[in-house]
Amino acid sequence: MAEDTLDTLEATIRARRGADPATSYTAKLFARGRGKIAQKVGEEAVETVIAALTEDKAALVGEATDLMFHLLVLLAECDVSLDDIRAEIRQREGVSGIDEKAARKA
Repeated sequence: MAEDTLDTLEATIRARRGADPATSYTAKLFARGRGKIAQKVGEEAVETVIAALTEDKAALVGEATDLMFHLLVLLAECDVSLDDIRAEIRQREGVSGIDEKAARKA
């Protein structure tokens, strides 16, 4: 189940937060700080968009995976969990995207 895989990845990322940056890419990201992590999310988002526009499914899957990984690192850095995201999705369920967006501006 995909949810289980993402939960496992989230736990692994959080466990690496205090690890040695010399031995863990994830720990290295955390050591570089929130700004660098956010920058990586932006880079991966752009690469994901480019892959989508090339209509290369394998490239899109790879880039989307990189994006998800870096987003999970950023969420961990900001103390936001997948459960927080799930709760927000549940709260928005059944609400028109147009109505939800308008409510954010109010």
